[in-house]
Amino acid sequence: GYMEYFLPIAEVYVNLPLIFILSLVVGVLSGLFGVGGGFLMTPFLIFLGIPPSYAVANEANNILASSTSASLTHWFKKTMDLKIGWFIVGGGLAGTLLGILTFGYFKQLGKIDLIITLAYMYVLAIVGSLMLRDGIMEIDRIKKKVIIKKKLHTHYWIHGLPFRTRFKTSKVYESALVPIILGIVVGFIAAIMGVGGAFLMVPAMIYLIGMPTKLVPGTSLFVTIFITGFVVVLHAFTYNTIDLILVLILITGSIAGVHSGQKIGQRLQGSELKTLLALLMLGVGVLMAYD
Repeated sequence: GYMEYFLPIAEVYVNLPLIFILSLVVGVLSGLFGVGGGFLMTPFLIFLGIPPSYAVANEANNILASSTSASLTHWFKKTMDLKIGWFIVGGGLAGTLLGILTFGYFKQLGKIDLIITLAYMYVLAIVGSLMLRDGIMEIDRIKKKVIIKKKLHTHYWIHGLPFRTRFKTSKVYESALVPIILGIVVGFIAAIMGVGGAFLMVPAMIYLIGMPTKLVPGTSLFVTIFITGFVVVLHAFTYNTIDLILVLILITGSIAGVHSGQKIGQRLQGSELKTLLALLMLGVGVLMAYD
């Protein structure tokens, strides 16, 4: 049709207005949940016929732009913990390098597209079900008006590792290895799946590091900027898989979407948000399995 645009690098035809609308929707979702909507956009691009290894690189680029604009908002409101953020970024650098090497290895085997698709299905299914369980339990508690006295943070063995550090903003005192290890994992996943890894980072910051929920979206966006930056640069130089027109459309759509998403998010309750996000993840996971 006349709206078709030929992507010279990926060598496929795509419908640009459709991509713009999708990136708007994903932007709204990112603003809503404080996670890069990347875990939805990459699958969408794949459904549109863009080869997975291209979808990953172009979506990473897009997340980069929308996180930067959303982070500024949090920076001004002082809702981020920079110290934890930098530790995660440090780990992220190492993780991204590992991830790109792994990506290259499977690309040589010719298996990379399969790996990306499988990784998505599993991660979405697992994280989605855990969050769904959590959201439903919380909504249930609110209905019953049960108040459960919780310890401030659950302590895991990982907190006791060496290099204990006091993170003043988040009021936690734990091994600096916790955010570093988290960074390595997130960076690794980001390089392979093109996701800011943020949708894993958010639950991890809450449950693993024990950060106050209000600092989580800002800090995770901050980290996302750097980790995604590494991913974009490495992908661009290593595999030459970035299409400027596609990226520009994705960026315009998401930035517009992010701001409206942040507005809607302020009107909803945490537990409702969690349940919605979980259902979305499961939905996309099922679609990909079906595909």
